[in-house]
Order: sequence, then C-alpha cells, then structure tokens
Amino acid sequence: MTEYRNLGRTGVQVSSLALGTMMFGARGNTDHGDSIRIIHHALDSGINFVDTADVYSQGESETIVGKALAGGRRDNVVLATKFHGRLGDDPNEFGNSRRWIIREVENSLRRLGTDWIDLYQVHRPEPDTDFDETLGALTDLVRQGKIRYIGTSTFEPSAIVEGQWIAERRGRERVVAEQPPYSLLARGIEREVLPVAQRYGLGVLSWSPLAGGWLTGRYRKGGEQPASSRAERQAARFDITAPENAAKLEATDALAVLAEEAGLTLVQLALAFVLEHPAVTSAIIGPRTFEQLESQLGADKVRLSRDVLDRIDEIVPPGINLSARDGGYVPPALNDASLRRRSV
Repeated sequence: MTEYRNLGRTGVQVSSLALGTMMFGARGNTDHGDSIRIIHHALDSGINFVDTADVYSQGESETIVGKALAGGRRDNVVLATKFHGRLGDDPNEFGNSRRWIIREVENSLRRLGTDWIDLYQVHRPEPDTDFDETLGALTDLVRQGKIRYIGTSTFEPSAIVEGQWIAERRGRERVVAEQPPYSLLARGIEREVLPVAQRYGLGVLSWSPLAGGWLTGRYRKGGEQPASSRAERQAARFDITAPENAAKLEATDALAVLAEEAGLTLVQLALAFVLEHPAVTSAIIGPRTFEQLESQLGADKVRLSRDVLDRIDEIVPPGINLSARDGGYVPPALNDASLRRRSV
C-alpha cells in the first residue's frame, strides 16, 4: 500500500514518492503519448503528488501533465509547479518579481489545463528581488484561489527563515514546503536546511534522490562513461574521469556493494535512504521511461536497518556533499568576486 505523509502542517496528504516530470518533453521523452502513459501508471500505482515547472522543456512538460490529468484525474492529484527560470528574450521574462509571477501563473494554469495549482514554488532564490514582493504576489494568488500553497526550492537556511519572518511580520501567506537536493551523495542539507524545515513545520520534497543518475547502478568503478542526455548537458557534473567526481564514483561503487549485500537494488537503497529522514515528506522521482518508473515504484515500502544506515554514514558522512556542483544553487557572493572584495 502506498504511504502518504503530511505536507508540513497543511493537513494535505501526499504520497512519499512524488512524480517529477522534468524528463517529459524536449529535454527527455519527446513522445507525449508515452509520457502520459507513464504519468497514468504512476497515478494508478498510488502516487498522488505530481511536480513540474514552467521552465521544463520551456513549458512542454506542463502541457504534457495537463493532458495526462484531463478527463477527471485532476481533482485527486496534488499538483505542484514552479516559476523563476527564463522563458524568453525579454529581460522581464523570468525571476521572482510581482510582474512576472502574475503573468506566468496564468501561463502555467493554461498549459496545465486547470483552474488552480496546489503548490506554487519559487524555483530558485533571487537576491535582487525583495522576498516580500515575491510573497506579496503569491499571497494575492492564494487569496484569489489560483494557488493553494506557497513553496520554495533550493533555498539557503537563512532565506527559509526570512520567508517565515516576512509572513509573520507583514501578513503574508506562509511558505509551507521546501524542495532541496538530497541523496546518498549530496547530504549537505542535513546540516541546516532539514533542521530548519522541521523547526518551522515545512514539508520537504527532495529532488534528485538518485543524484541525477549516479545512483541508478550504471556508474561503477572500472566501467565506461554512461551515455545520457543529462550528462551531455552537464558534462562536468557527470564526467567519471574528472578529479572532482572521483569521490562520487568511489562512494557509488561502495553503496552498490552495500545494496547487493542488503538484497536491494541501488535505486531502492537510494530512495529508501532519503525517505528515512524524519524531515522528508516525499522523494521526487523523475523517470524518462516506463522501465525507469517501474524500477522506482515500491521503494517507499523498503525499510533500512540500523546497520545499513550506519554503513551508509561510513561511506558518505552526514552533512556532506561529495561534489559542490550537486548543491543546486551557488550564492551570488561566491559567484561574483566583486561582492567579497573592496578592490576590483
């Protein structure tokens, strides 16, 4: 039986495996009919939580999801999408401004074929935009009935706390969920993000629980570089010959051995690990094919023993990202040298 968990303190029940749809459309599976069949199979298997974003294949993913939920399926699905990414050449066709949010939510509603979005998420922080402006626009959308709840994705702990402060002091709707990267190879959020989420009662929806494909079983020491569209787009993150990925390859191999000894696939071990953390609500799986979905369904029923969890901690210490590239967001103060130097 599918496991359902509370989405923070909202009272909404969501499946512990959420269906991510980034790989549907030009970025992955270009066959709309096949993508829809995958979505339908996930729903028929008990998943009731679907996550997408306007920027996934430039809106095509949302269109596919809308087609899949037509014909009476929409009402029983908790539907989440995101805004922030650039969708055009105009300088204002992206970001977290009121101007863009009010415009883009209408585009998402149209593509999704729905009158409301259950969870509307700020896809990334934008330090140049006052977070109060963002929350003010989202609060208006909640009160208009176009969105039900507000979420964030890949926010720093201080930004999560700031959002709660703004809501309390300025009468805005509260952020109820955070979507951070979390996997066996990227455990950095265990330091502060997850404890902060627990402190404020936020739901946590972890993205990339299979580390972008590293934890599918295809990456092993002595093996050849696996081919994938994601590796083509982000070569530095997936190149097994790159020095910064050596630790990931070493850990992946050790984790694969541990999974075999525990009678599990590496995929099952990876997903069960993410769902083990008390702060995590759902792990977002992002299959491109029917076979990939099948390999991930049922992982929410796996329970890891204390011995297995202890051995995982020995392979990848708690609170550590083996590669800085897997954090999902680099603060401007680290990217822009002028923000940390008096003399340029």
